Parts: sequence; structure tokens; C-alpha cells
Amino acid sequence: MKLYDSRLAPNPRRVRWFLAEKGVEDLEIVQVDLMAGAHKTPEYLAEVGIANTPALILDDGVAITESLAVCRYLESVYPEPNLFGRNPRETAIIEMWTRRAELLAAMPLMQAVRHGHPALAVLETQIPEVAAANRAMAERSLALFDRRLATSEWIAADRVTIADGVLYSGVEFARMVRFEVPEALANVRRWLAAMRARGSAKAGS
Repeated sequence: MKLYDSRLAPNPRRVRWFLAEKGVEDLEIVQVDLMAGAHKTPEYLAEVGIANTPALILDDGVAITESLAVCRYLESVYPEPNLFGRNPRETAIIEMWTRRAELLAAMPLMQAVRHGHPALAVLETQIPEVAAANRAMAERSLALFDRRLATSEWIAADRVTIADGVLYSGVEFARMVRFEVPEALANVRRWLAAMRARGSAKAGS
């Protein structure tokens, strides 16, 4: 298998975090220069089918894109430690919190960066109002996770799961626009410190 990665983007960071949590080191990783448009070349599009990273190319040539789909496949290949759920109940709860992490916090933070960091203007037309609105939405949404983390060490289970990785990668990406978790959200700040202390945190930088 071969993984197309990009050190600048948040979605590939999720996969790197996932691989680090799994301890996977036998995967070929190829860096894609997004700022140079390498993901839009005819060669890349012919192999992957879409101008996105990450992309996992299987041994038979099939391309899997979208970070969570890539992680789900890798979970089947490297089942331990389990990050997606051990039974139907746990799997559903982890899926619920993963979706919340992505839609309510990670995606808005990504949009805040894409529309708010000057260096990313080469990728799209930036709209400052979009950056501000998404940043505010993420800050409001983090209150939900703060309430959850008041009664749980981790977001979705009694251990780190993909839900933690999704929220963590979004929050860390937003450091590009100097985003910080509000001091009032003490539980999220405690959780974030714990995530940053894990060995997998280095996979994102």
C-alpha cells in the first residue's frame, strides 16, 4: 500500500495520527506538495481520481480517499489498538462523537484557517467573514465537548478513539490562525494537554 500525504493539511494529519496510535511503520508514504498544485496534476488525478489528500492506494491499484475512509480501512488491516469500536453499541457511540467532532468543530476550524491564513490564498478565494463565522461556530461547539469531557477522560469511550483524533487534528490545525481553546472550557483544555502529551502528537507536526 501507498499513502499520499501532505504535511500542511489537516485531513492527512488525522491519518498520520491514526498510524502513530497504531504503531504502523511499514506503509509507503509519499508527500504531495499542495501549494505547488501537485494534487491537481494529470498523473495524480489519473491515479487517485480526485484532487485530494490523503489517498491510500491499495496493492491492486484501488484508491481510497477521505481521511475517515482511509482510517477505517487501515483499522481492518491493523486492528489493534481498536479506535473505531469493539461492539455495535460502542461503535455507534464513537461514530456519533466522530461526526460531531468533524461537523461541529474540526470542519469550521479548517474553514477558519483556509479563509483566514494569508499563505493559503493561493488555494482559493478567501472570504474573511467566512473565517470569522466558522471560528465563532467552533468556539460555541467546543462547549458541547467540554460538557462531555466533564464526565469522561476521552471523547467517545474509555480510551482514545478516532473521535479524539478528529477533534485534535482540527484544533491543532487552527493554531495556524492563533486559535486557542477558551480558558472557560477547562475540560477541553485538560483533554488537549493529554492529547499533546501522547507520542502520536508528533505525527502531526
